Amino acid sequence: MDIIIPLQSEDDFIAACARNERWAQKKLYEDHYSPMMGLCLRYANTEEDALDILHEGFIKVFRHITKYQPGTSLTAWIRRIMVNTSIDYYRRENRRRTEQIDKAFSVSTDEVDAVSQCGEVEILKAIQTLTFAYRSVFNLYVLEGFSHKEIADQLGITESTSRSNLVKARIKLKEIILNKNKIHGE
Repeated sequence: MDIIIPLQSEDDFIAACARNERWAQKKLYEDHYSPMMGLCLRYANTEEDALDILHEGFIKVFRHITKYQPGTSLTAWIRRIMVNTSIDYYRRENRRRTEQIDKAFSVSTDEVDAVSQCGEVEILKAIQTLTFAYRSVFNLYVLEGFSHKEIADQLGITESTSRSNLVKARIKLKEIILNKNKIHGE
């Protein structure tokens, strides 16, 4: 039977996690499971891969919890670890590089916004069909707000490759979503 002691502050909670107190680690995991699983799903090919990334990320969180700076956002700190774990997963699983393009141009269209016609699950499934290189750049740029320079540094690629992968990811997502709409007669 677990004994839960009421905490006086976030510092006490972090200290309990650092002491490997299972109740504190369980609470941290349960409180952050859902949003971090959503983040990992955006980077992973499958739900199983996302769970691997998530669990590996939480292991890092518990291993390095003493590095957390109290007073800052714990969720943001965990999120950063999950993003970095996703990138590490990408590096391990996908050793080949995407070809570089010196110039990448923005893709725009006058067509109806197909994304607004899709639900969250459909968009997530479309993102998951992208190669890990395209998916990573898309997530880091569009959803996480990284610059191409930061993405290049994180993934060990050039800025032009980052831009190229973003353009290709957008084109591929557009194709997937438009094809889905054609199939369903929308």
